[in-house]
Amino acid sequence: MAKIRILVADDHALVREGIIAILKLHDDIEVVGEAADGMETIRKAQTLRPDIILLDIAMPGLGGLEAAIEVKKTNPEIRILVLSQYDDKEYVSRLLKAGVSGYILKHAVGTDLISSIRAVARGEFYLYSAIASSVIGDYLSRKDAAAEDPYERLTDREKQVLKLIAEGHTHKEIASLLDISVKTVVAHYANFQEKLDIRTRAGLIKFAYQRGIVK
Repeated sequence: MAKIRILVADDHALVREGIIAILKLHDDIEVVGEAADGMETIRKAQTLRPDIILLDIAMPGLGGLEAAIEVKKTNPEIRILVLSQYDDKEYVSRLLKAGVSGYILKHAVGTDLISSIRAVARGEFYLYSAIASSVIGDYLSRKDAAAEDPYERLTDREKQVLKLIAEGHTHKEIASLLDISVKTVVAHYANFQEKLDIRTRAGLIKFAYQRGIVK
C-alpha cells in the first residue's frame, strides 16, 4: 500500500522535529519535506507534490492562509491539514473557504493527529471536535450576511496584500514575497481601499487586527 506523503510546514524547528518524530512512528506515513515559511511551502509543494501539507498558519511573511490559497491554485490535488494553536472560528472559516481539508489544534497530538491525516488522505474532511460545533453554527448564522461583507469582495491576492501591509511590509517587500511588481501591489492596495472604504494605512491595520487577519 502506498504511503501518505507529508510536507510539514511550521516556522519553529523544534515543533517540526516533534511532529516528524510522531509521524515516523507510523508505517503508512512518509515525511517528504519540511518548510519554515509560506513561500518555502509553496515552492516545496510544487517540487515535492506531497499528498498532504501539514500547515501551521502563524508563519512569518507569507502566512499559512496565503500559502494555502496559492497551493490550492497551482496544485489543487494537494490536501491541506492545518495544525494551529488558534481556535478562532473566523480564521477557521477563512481557511475553509481557501480549500483546506482539515483543521486540528496543536495540543491534539498523537492519535488525533494521525487520525486526521488518515481521514484527509481518504478524501474526507476533518475538523477537530473542540471547534467543529462553533464553526458550523457560525457558518449557518452568517452565510447570508457574508454576501454583504466588504472583505469578502476582495480577491485572494488583495487579501494577501492587505495582510502583508498590516504586518508592516513595504510595497517593495510585498512585491518580492508575492513575486509581482510594485505597480501591481499599488493597484491591489488602491482596489481594496476602495472596496473596504478605508483610506489610511492605520485604518487598514486596525481593520486587519479587528478581523483576525493578523494576530
